[in-house]
Amino acid sequence: MAYIKFWRVCVALTLSAIGFAAAANEGGAKDRGANGGAARDRGAQLLEASGKGDAARVRELLGEGAPIETRDGQGNTPLLRATQGNHAQAAAALIEAGANVNAQNNMQDSAYLLAGAQGYREILEQTLKHGADLKSTNRYGGTALIPACERGHVEVVQRLLQAGVDPDHVNRLGWTGLLEAIILSDGRPRHQAIVALLIEGGADVNLPDKDGRTPLQHARQRGQTEIVKMLERARAR
Repeated sequence: MAYIKFWRVCVALTLSAIGFAAAANEGGAKDRGANGGAARDRGAQLLEASGKGDAARVRELLGEGAPIETRDGQGNTPLLRATQGNHAQAAAALIEAGANVNAQNNMQDSAYLLAGAQGYREILEQTLKHGADLKSTNRYGGTALIPACERGHVEVVQRLLQAGVDPDHVNRLGWTGLLEAIILSDGRPRHQAIVALLIEGGADVNLPDKDGRTPLQHARQRGQTEIVKMLERARAR
């Protein structure tokens, strides 16, 4: 009888220990779930604050441990959200805290590529100072320089050339920055200035498109007289 009582006590103690461990594990899981939920909430708040350009709130959330590389449904990081709105101070707060300036969203935009394409000079400068990948490309296979040439962002083109972006990179359309500055423009002063910068920056003035048509041929076809003169002086054919 004493033997049976002993084993009953052992079984009871074992079950009690199992129950305690299960409760502890459940409590730990709840704590982890709560902490994970809090992190997700802070991430969502950081995305929202960045998109609004609320630099003070961005810094506050980062200080609370908000995940700096969290993503929204389109793959945007907080830095990309700030860049989309040209919120330079919010972007600077994120970059200084270590945000990846080369992280790309579902559209293959990064803060660096987007700032270059849109002509957001302050943000572009920050990305260049913090590791921008000059060889990175957008969804068209183009560097930051190519859309900047197309859109007439003279100062951005100058800065990217100074930074060392390849002026002869060819995108998936078969176009360089020089070709886009001619084909997709009206040839007015801003694009004339860009063509001059590209020539000065060592662009190959005879590099043709995928159909074999040169920048000079395109400029003549479009009646871009000043650009034709610049290309001819640069010995374009």
